[in-house]
Amino acid sequence: MMMKWGTLFRCLRELRMSNSIQSGTDCDLVAAMGRVFGFHQFRPNQEEIVRAVLAGRDVFAVMPTGGGKSLCYQLPAHLLDGTCVVISPLISLMKDQVDAAGATGLQAEYLNSSLGYSEQGGVLHRLASGELDLLYVAPERFARGDFLAALKSVRLCLFAIDEAHCISEWGHDFRPDYLTLSRIVTEFPGVAVSAFTATATHRVQQDIIERLGLREPFSVRASFDRPNLFIRVESKDDVQMQILSFLRRHPGESGIVYRTTRADVESTATFLADRRIKALPYHAGMETHVRKANQDAFNRDEIHVIVATIAFGMGIDKSNVRFVIHGDLPKNMEGYYQEIGRAGRDGEPAHCVLLFSYGDITTIRYFIDKMEVASERAIAGRKLDQIVKYAGSTRCRRRQILGYFGENYEADNCGACDVCAGDVERADATVEAQMIMSAIARTSERFGAGHIVDIVVGAETKKIRQLGHDRIKTYGVGADKSKDKKDWRRIVDNLVAQGCVAISGGRYPVLAIAPKGREVLFGRAKFEIFRKKVKKAVPTRVRKPGRAADVVGEYDKDLFEHLRVVRTRLARRRNVPPYVIFSDRTLHEMARDLPRSLEAMQYITGVGEQKLRQYGEEFLAAIRYYRSLVRPGSAQAETYQITREMEAGGLTIEQIARKRGLSASTIAAHLERLVLNGCKIDLNRHVSAETRKKIEALFQTYGRHRLKTIIEASGETVTYEQARLVRALLETDSATAIPWR
Repeated sequence: MMMKWGTLFRCLRELRMSNSIQSGTDCDLVAAMGRVFGFHQFRPNQEEIVRAVLAGRDVFAVMPTGGGKSLCYQLPAHLLDGTCVVISPLISLMKDQVDAAGATGLQAEYLNSSLGYSEQGGVLHRLASGELDLLYVAPERFARGDFLAALKSVRLCLFAIDEAHCISEWGHDFRPDYLTLSRIVTEFPGVAVSAFTATATHRVQQDIIERLGLREPFSVRASFDRPNLFIRVESKDDVQMQILSFLRRHPGESGIVYRTTRADVESTATFLADRRIKALPYHAGMETHVRKANQDAFNRDEIHVIVATIAFGMGIDKSNVRFVIHGDLPKNMEGYYQEIGRAGRDGEPAHCVLLFSYGDITTIRYFIDKMEVASERAIAGRKLDQIVKYAGSTRCRRRQILGYFGENYEADNCGACDVCAGDVERADATVEAQMIMSAIARTSERFGAGHIVDIVVGAETKKIRQLGHDRIKTYGVGADKSKDKKDWRRIVDNLVAQGCVAISGGRYPVLAIAPKGREVLFGRAKFEIFRKKVKKAVPTRVRKPGRAADVVGEYDKDLFEHLRVVRTRLARRRNVPPYVIFSDRTLHEMARDLPRSLEAMQYITGVGEQKLRQYGEEFLAAIRYYRSLVRPGSAQAETYQITREMEAGGLTIEQIARKRGLSASTIAAHLERLVLNGCKIDLNRHVSAETRKKIEALFQTYGRHRLKTIIEASGETVTYEQARLVRALLETDSATAIPWR
């Protein structure tokens, strides 16, 4: 019967839609996407999902954070007749979502408890008038009878359910209010439903589909891989100093620091602020207006760091989060993956750091033991074991994460985690492990990690003397080793994480030797740990994390900072977060391609028609002004003049780069700017005649506006540096060129 109903449902939807749009195949979706959003190609799986929605099918999609879920319902909402109702639990995020949609030209509103009575009336009036493309609501709102009646009186094109995992009790963030969403298909049988989530195992996926009653849905399970994220796990020693050290290596970058308790959130935020880091706290115990003000300050780039509890779900849609630091162990892999997914949503490189220690396990285990329902305790315990195993493993981080979600990672080396990048090394710790487990065994498996470590190092504590543990054979066996207590605690952490030692007990847990540990203790197996490899000091910012670090290519970093100032000014004028104006990636492309007209600007990723009209001229003026600064007497003139003189002396780009200690891309950028300002160079020294002809022909075919297209069309036989120099020489007759004096 379900098969017949599903087929009938699709036929009715396709017939109804034909009045408003020809069909998914006839409609030029890429052109529509470029017109509205400024994107010129779909990300993986987006086009298939959009076409399924336009064909009237229910959809279930598992897509990673940053994978472009919102476009999958926003583009159909633009193309179809009627309103798309978006259901999301993140009330704090709705205003930013509406601002972002409005910036592209979509008619969007939200309806939640943060609005006054008259404001809610205004939104309902716009809904009834058929003015809205998108309406964002929380699941609690959908459950209200008066709201259901309002929806039934208007034309709807789609229900989009975000964070759909919240409907599953097998998921990591079950919310009872989501259960009411199962009424959608019965209350609105002619309206398609699309459900999206970033964190669903196969079991959770099936549960979501069944609970929502999706009708033969078009299902997509996108890759969970986020190649732009560099993933690292470190032993936790002095957590606040470790966080501070990282932040000082990444000055001015936006990021999130997660702590488990509200007290830790407050103390960490205060610690960082006292050391001149622009940081604020965020947790459920704060007054609502303070919490909202802190989040707004983060979204608007007024502060760089937000310190938040893991347990409280932040509504973060900020695209330029460059790092996520977990100061404590997350409760499960789903939560961890969702939280690191808030970094690098713009596709640019980002860092994810997890600080791990034995103490985190005992804290989480204490709260798990307080759960009243046995089945819930069992599930939470298994999930904790999985994240602990991940943190202490010697395998590729990316392979472990993807494997958890049922995805096989084929590559031998991901190149974007501490294991694969060679930042850590394996070390034989069999003897040390035997010392620790011997101490556990000789004290009858009745004590915690702190006491066991004290025994091994020969500490003279009152507890050890009272219990007579200074007389056991293992007492002080590690005293002569070149290790302090922190080193021994790391070995305990690794023993627990690798399943050699188990934790039992409640608030005061004790260590016990597991069967795997006995194999090591009695010399039948080796035990290895990962430790940080000692390297020559290299600034962290030099290395680009992730395999997609070159997604934009080299760009003028000074111009990028100049464009950020322009973006901030416009954002404040319009009272929206800066990323609503343009993402970092968009500014990177501007700083790379140096568009010189509105026509050229429209080829930049993220510049749709609406944004081109609103902001195009201001950013073009900023680029022209910045270029005009490259003249004798300016702050930048000296470094450009040095490059000019070395090039005139017959050196190639690579030779100049080596002599100056700069990258070849930086030198090429100098030469490009010099040429555009009227300086003459010998192009033949840098680009062969054959390559120049190829580039000119590609410019003739594809235009000069998108260098990335030229590089791809050449089969990557042409470099960005070569293309930029040829383009600069072709444009030297432009009226905007400023003579070099």
